[in-house]
Amino acid sequence: MKAGQNARIAYYNGKYLPEGDIRLPFRDKGFLYGDAVFDMTRTFGGDIFRIEEHVGRLYDSLRAMQIEPGIAPDEMVAISHEVLARNAHLLGPDTDYWVAQRVSRGLADVGDEGWEQPGATLIVECRPLPLAERAPFYGDGVDVVISPIRRTSPDALTPRAKTHNYLNLIMAGMALPPDSGYPILLDHNGNLAEGLGANIFLVRDGVCLTPREQFVLPGVSRQVVFDLCAQLGIEHREQDLDFHDAANANEIFLTSTSMCIAPVKSFNARTVGHAPGPVPGPVTRRLMDAYVELVGFDWVAQYRAYL
Repeated sequence: MKAGQNARIAYYNGKYLPEGDIRLPFRDKGFLYGDAVFDMTRTFGGDIFRIEEHVGRLYDSLRAMQIEPGIAPDEMVAISHEVLARNAHLLGPDTDYWVAQRVSRGLADVGDEGWEQPGATLIVECRPLPLAERAPFYGDGVDVVISPIRRTSPDALTPRAKTHNYLNLIMAGMALPPDSGYPILLDHNGNLAEGLGANIFLVRDGVCLTPREQFVLPGVSRQVVFDLCAQLGIEHREQDLDFHDAANANEIFLTSTSMCIAPVKSFNARTVGHAPGPVPGPVTRRLMDAYVELVGFDWVAQYRAYL
């Protein structure tokens, strides 16, 4: 067990415990079936970002999956702050945390034995962001590749709920050759959907375009970009987007909680833009600068420090 894992404190079913002391029963439905939902935010300079929005999305997912967490949203927010506070001293000067809330449906019954534990299983935990791993995204940009695996159709399981069942997204990445690029999935109609934990935006003639919410997880960072576009006077729309749209985009970028905004260098091994220039492009750069100003922390410089 790594030292950090043993030192960090997590919340588990009413108790704050060292991560290494938590024993999750193997009959938990989250482990057995992926029958759980989660959400996660990040810190900027040790300060948690938009926790209320993330917890709000968590409870949207819980309602959609019909899981009763047993605590109110404001309690979940308070627990998240407490977990962060108990681990703040472990945070290095150039690092930040993911802070995650995880809720499973609880333990599965065994034959006629009934429930071993009534109610949901609840974990709130934090872990360091993978800054070094993702630092190259802020140097040369991201290479994205279309995966042959399609995103789960909304008529099977809504992608708008953030569930623990990540196999669709994991297999989309595994279907690509190693180091070929960041996987982007198409929806069942052949339009762009989303990446492995990230939303995608195209910029065409100064307009920001992104897939419709029906087919993707509505990211909090995605909404931040909408807000920044409105603030900066940049037109933005949700619409169906296909390979043709991506091939003709002037700029492409990804958004996620940890990455915020990551500029894309190539799409399916083709350089983005009609006249390739520096990455990020001008619209992406404006949005990145505005995002830095919004949070009051230079997360771009934080990533680039690891190059």
